[in-house]
Amino acid sequence: MTPKITRREFIAGAVAAGAAIWSPELLADSGRRITSLTDRVKLGRTGIEASYLAFGTGTKGWDKRSNQTKLGTVKFARLIRHALEQGINFFDVADLYGTHQYLRASLKGIPREKYVIETKIWYRTSEGARKDLERFLGELRTDYIDSLLIHCVTDATWATDLREMTDFLESAKQKKLIRAHGISVHSLDVLKGAAENPWVDVVLGRINHTGAMMDAQPSEVVPALRKLHDAGKAVTGIKILGEGRIADKREESLRFVLGLDCVDSIIIGFESPEQVDDILKIGGRILEGRSA
Repeated sequence: MTPKITRREFIAGAVAAGAAIWSPELLADSGRRITSLTDRVKLGRTGIEASYLAFGTGTKGWDKRSNQTKLGTVKFARLIRHALEQGINFFDVADLYGTHQYLRASLKGIPREKYVIETKIWYRTSEGARKDLERFLGELRTDYIDSLLIHCVTDATWATDLREMTDFLESAKQKKLIRAHGISVHSLDVLKGAAENPWVDVVLGRINHTGAMMDAQPSEVVPALRKLHDAGKAVTGIKILGEGRIADKREESLRFVLGLDCVDSIIIGFESPEQVDDILKIGGRILEGRSA
């Protein structure tokens, strides 16, 4: 999410150019029962409950840095604490973003059961995974990680290619070092195939109403997400604002994603308290309108 964005009132029924190619059922209201974006939801069959809206820390994340880390430790911590005060308890970090230690400092003194941590691992061998999990636990100063994902999966043969890693992560789950494992998807083929894989507990899939920064257009992605959801996977939507490219259409995008019955939670990267408040206000307005 970009730091400077202009607020626009949503015009009922409006959608971005190109939306006409979608079938009407893609815009159907799911009958979602949450009343705010901070309501607790169940993430698939993982047993994890978290706020529907998760706080992302990887905007422009790469090489151990992100827009969030560039804020510095103090501003980062103030931002996380503000989100907590508003009811967001789900935090998405990654080794690639360099945000583990920032989150640890931000949550100091907060009981561990009060928040949910999701992180991601990049390396592709079990030896690397073992060492990295030990390091992650230390950097986050926690006895367990709620959700640990393989980051940026693009190859449809990933389950075979990364068998050593997935076997190790399953053993870590059995030892209760992690509660769930899964993949962050950057490929339509991977997204389509993940529903058939019993190892996958959690999937991060790119979804918004325009196709910005997605693996394909919504007309192809939504059915894949629905198949994952029907298979009991926890489906978390990412790129809701297209990494800031459609921040000026944030209400339309939120309205679209909230209308999908196959997305359990969403992640948005925030860079200021005002952005947190803005999204919560927009989400509340959408949900209030649907309950009226």
